Amino acid sequence: MGRLQDRVAIITGAGDGIGRGMARRFAAEGAKVLIAEINEAAGRAVAADLVREFGVDARSQRTDVGDKASVLAMVDAARNAWGTVDILVNNAWGGGGLGRVEKKTDADMAHGMDIGFYGPFWAMQAVFPIMKAQRRGNIINICSLNGVNAHMGTVDYNSAKEALRALTRTAAREWAPHGIVCNVICPAAKSAAFRSVMQAHPELEAAADAANPMGRIGDPEADIAPVAAFLASDDARYLTGNTLFVDGGGHINGVVWIPQLD
Repeated sequence: MGRLQDRVAIITGAGDGIGRGMARRFAAEGAKVLIAEINEAAGRAVAADLVREFGVDARSQRTDVGDKASVLAMVDAARNAWGTVDILVNNAWGGGGLGRVEKKTDADMAHGMDIGFYGPFWAMQAVFPIMKAQRRGNIINICSLNGVNAHMGTVDYNSAKEALRALTRTAAREWAPHGIVCNVICPAAKSAAFRSVMQAHPELEAAADAANPMGRIGDPEADIAPVAAFLASDDARYLTGNTLFVDGGGHINGVVWIPQLD
C-alpha cells in the first residue's frame, strides 16, 4: 500500500520529462493516473507503461492546456473514469524560443500565458468543486527558477510561471478551509523543455551543471518526483501556499544563466 493508494491524479504534460517522472512515482505509490498530454502517442505509451510496470489503472487523454474546452474535458475524463479527482499537477509547457524582452511578440506572450497560467487556472477551477465536496485535495503547480531569478531570454515563460505562483498562493489561502492544499515546485531538472533549449544552445548545458551547487541538473524521476509525491500525499496535508525549490541548492545564490542573445 503506497501513500497515494487509489487516489486519482491528473498530471499535465506527463508524456515526457518531469511529468513522466511524477506519473511513474505516483503509480508506484498506488495512484490512478490520468496522463494529460498533447502528444497522443507519448501519452498512450506512458499510460501503458504504468499499467504494465505498476499494475495501476492509468489512462491517457489528449489535452491542449492552452484550450479551455480541452482542459475541462481532461477533468471530466478523470471524474467519469474514477468518480473524483484527488490530485492535480499542472506541469505542461508548450515551448518557446530564447529572445530579448524587446523582441518578444504579443503572440509569444499570449502563448506563454495560455499554456503556463490560464491552463492551470482553468484546471484548478474545474477540480475545485470536486475537492471541496470531499474536503480534500492536493494541487501542485510546477513553476521555475527562471521566473524567480529573472533569467534572460525567457520573459514569456518567466512571466507565466510567476503569475502561476501568485495564483497558487491565493488559492491556497482561499481554499484552505475546504482541506485543499496548493503548493509550487520550482525544479532544476533535465526536462523536455530543458533538453529543447540545450539542443539549440549546447554550450549552456555544461555551464548549467557547473553552476549548480551539487554540480548537476536533477533527474526528473529520481530527484523531482519524490517531492511531488510527498506534496500529493496526506503527509503534506498541513503544508500549503509554499514554494519548494527542488534544485540542488541553485536558488540560494541564483544560478548563472547568460545565454548569447542577439
